[in-house]
Amino acid sequence: MGKVEEFEELRPLLFSIAYRILGSVGEAEDAVQETWLRYDASRTRAVSAKAFLSATVTRIAIDVLRSARVRREKYVGPWLPEPLLDDPYQDPARAAELADSVSMAALLLLERLSPLERSVFVLREVFAFGFDEIAAAVGRSEAACRQLLVRARRHMHEGRPRFEADRQDRQELARRFFEALTQGDVDGLQNLLSADVQLIGDGGGRAPQLARAVAGAENVARLLATVYPLMARIDITFEAHEVNGQPGALFRDRDGKILHILALDTLDGQIQTIRAVINPDKLSHLGPVADAWAVDQEVKQTRKTQ
Repeated sequence: MGKVEEFEELRPLLFSIAYRILGSVGEAEDAVQETWLRYDASRTRAVSAKAFLSATVTRIAIDVLRSARVRREKYVGPWLPEPLLDDPYQDPARAAELADSVSMAALLLLERLSPLERSVFVLREVFAFGFDEIAAAVGRSEAACRQLLVRARRHMHEGRPRFEADRQDRQELARRFFEALTQGDVDGLQNLLSADVQLIGDGGGRAPQLARAVAGAENVARLLATVYPLMARIDITFEAHEVNGQPGALFRDRDGKILHILALDTLDGQIQTIRAVINPDKLSHLGPVADAWAVDQEVKQTRKTQ
């Protein structure tokens, strides 16, 4: 097998590692591309292409994450990961770990870790790399990597997200939620929301966004039931789709351009958290993006005339 074939076979794994370290589709794709350039330029043939490429993409992702954290400290409003609709890497033996680790809740929890802790945790807990491979990837001894993993596990365990275990139950809850949403059914929505539910929006200063997170079932239900029927009147539509392994939907304007994405965390038959990504920079990898400011103005005009 030649270099190109080896790399393409491992590309899904490399992207999945980079995405979990970075929480950004664009940055993960750039890290994978840089990995290929380094691999192609290497004059020696690696004993294990998987080990070499995984180590390379991890080191690149660590460097990118260190600079990205400075930008995130200046981010306007809440920061959410870029939504991922389909994880390209599949491993039936680790399906649960892969699904849990890509959720927005888990990625936000990983943000609390240092770049090294995050990388060690991802390589070991999600992808089951050996400590010798991890040590080579992050440039630390195996003993140091074990200590990094202990600290990472402790932080992750303290806030580990829990989700509805049964996929069919999650999908049915999401179906009922979006049905009540389009009908503007306040009571129907409120019955599906946990008492301490939160609605969090990420516009990054590039799109209309909530001034702060909205908390409480009644507050969230009334806000959603007010806004979404108005959006429907100006031909905003949605399509149900898993977002980062959890129930969600893509919302589009009348021209089919992506307006925003909702992702739902569900547990015990209720919705615990609703996350809305509306920052166009985080949606462009999914296709043409709508003008959220123009949609916002049209919604306001519709409200005045109803």
